[in-house]
Amino acid sequence: MTTNHTHQSHAAIAKRLKRAQGHLGSVIQMIEQGRECLDIAQQLQAVEKAVAHAKKALVQDHIDHCLEHMVQGSGSAQSQSLEEFKQITRYL
Repeated sequence: MTTNHTHQSHAAIAKRLKRAQGHLGSVIQMIEQGRECLDIAQQLQAVEKAVAHAKKALVQDHIDHCLEHMVQGSGSAQSQSLEEFKQITRYL
């Protein structure tokens, strides 16, 4: 069963995705208008990066809040492992 699960960062992530949605709409218009492939590819790259950054922010937020909450109160080895995991995800 799904419950309402919202974090403080979700509003910023939604804003980023809405901006990407607008850019994607522009790309579709560019294709329909017969614009140059180089221009279209450049805009698609921007859309792709925006979505990737939104995904990264969502995953890191999940790790920082949800997984940390699950490990809270367990052994120091698990807490250390979670901290290392959080650090390495910054390189994704």
